Amino acid sequence: MVKDKLKSYFCSMLDLRTVTVMRYILPLREGGSLPALAEADDDFKYVLKFRGAGHGVKMLISELLGGKITEILGLKIPELVFANLDVDFGRTEADEEIQDLLKNSEGLNLGLHYLSGSITYDPNVKIDSFLASKIVWLDAFITNIDRTFKNTNLLMWNKELWVIDNGASFYFHHSWQNFDTAAKTPFKYVKDHVLLPQASMLDEADRFAKGVLNNDTFREIVNLIPEDWLHWNDADETPDEIREIYFNFLKTRLENSEIFLNEAKNARG
Repeated sequence: MVKDKLKSYFCSMLDLRTVTVMRYILPLREGGSLPALAEADDDFKYVLKFRGAGHGVKMLISELLGGKITEILGLKIPELVFANLDVDFGRTEADEEIQDLLKNSEGLNLGLHYLSGSITYDPNVKIDSFLASKIVWLDAFITNIDRTFKNTNLLMWNKELWVIDNGASFYFHHSWQNFDTAAKTPFKYVKDHVLLPQASMLDEADRFAKGVLNNDTFREIVNLIPEDWLHWNDADETPDEIREIYFNFLKTRLENSEIFLNEAKNARG
């Protein structure tokens, strides 16, 4: 009975709603991906990540996979939704750069619920060491290079720490080769992680993560990737074969977590 309830809980966690974007409010000119604040047909506001920007659908896949793993680890993250952009959307936009972005992003994009009134996390603020350790473990696991003192990608909202922006994760998929080797990398960039100085419970975080992440979970997560995000010009694999590579990357990386765990502990030392 307990096992069935847990399975039902994780299945509901892995569901994503689909919304239709109704109104482009303003660009959030951060980095090269040009995210935007927009309103959807459910009357909520979202930070939209566009398939036509930067690294395109690979960035969206990083956000999706990283975001769902963040949730399963019990960390706070704004709700992720698939965001549909109609063919006519943005034709009245005066800014040509934004108009091109919207035109190239027709179809399914990704949105994160907008946390109105949130503030950027101040690295001088001390947080719970287990929480810090879980976030460091997460980013070393998904190879997220962009949670640093310069750009924390963490927000404080309602007195809680929220994880945002996992788009710089899974960077192996930009070269799309040596998948098994990539899964076993120590992740040297962990030395720059904003929370590493506070992450004194990395072994505990590793045990916790291995208690909630497993192959069934990874299979469900990669199956969330939309079909039309998986037709790549730089890969010969079919969408199902690409999903299988992501699955094997996650599976292998979890099995070999001591590699990146030791790198993080050595960086702390």
